[in-house]
Amino acid sequence: MTARAKLTFFRVMAFLVGVGLLLLVAHMVLRYGFDNRALAWWPAPHGWFYMVYVAAVALLGFELRWGLGRMVLVMLAGCVPFLSFWVEHRVSREASAQIAGERAGADRVAA
Repeated sequence: MTARAKLTFFRVMAFLVGVGLLLLVAHMVLRYGFDNRALAWWPAPHGWFYMVYVAAVALLGFELRWGLGRMVLVMLAGCVPFLSFWVEHRVSREASAQIAGERAGADRVAA
């Protein structure tokens, strides 16, 4: 899997986890505020999506040689509503620049 593919996987999972977390908040508001169990099925799939997100962060983090602290912080961003969208945007911008820089360096060495 290339670095660019790992970044794309991370971006997709960050978006899915962000939307899933908003659905989880809606579930909790409906269940505990209105005794409505319309989204009672959602917590389990959300947990699975989050685990895949953690794997996506680890793949990207190891590829880009992040420290453990940074990886954990990006993983925890998937636990706070709306934060995953902001972190995904920042991480994607920085990772794209890093991947492009490494690719340009590799091209210079090969030439």
